[in-house]
Amino acid sequence: MTFFPFEEGSARLQIDDLAIENGAECIAVSGRLEIRRDRIGLQDIHALKAHIDAIARELEGSAHLPDRARGARQGGVMPGPFADRNCA
Repeated sequence: MTFFPFEEGSARLQIDDLAIENGAECIAVSGRLEIRRDRIGLQDIHALKAHIDAIARELEGSAHLPDRARGARQGGVMPGPFADRNCA
């Protein structure tokens, strides 16, 4: 299956339980991928790397990238629901 980053209507990829959803302005990665020390783990990590490399090449080849795209979320990592509690 051919993956063209940021091409609307292009393939939605699935690697185990990890989904890569392609859109014109955003690529969403969600789910879970367990990389095990076996042939399937090696195959999965190579597939993930190939798609991430393709996305990086597309972004690197863009002449004028804004600091932040319109509509982009401001946060980075979402804090856990118990982050403000001291369990010590």
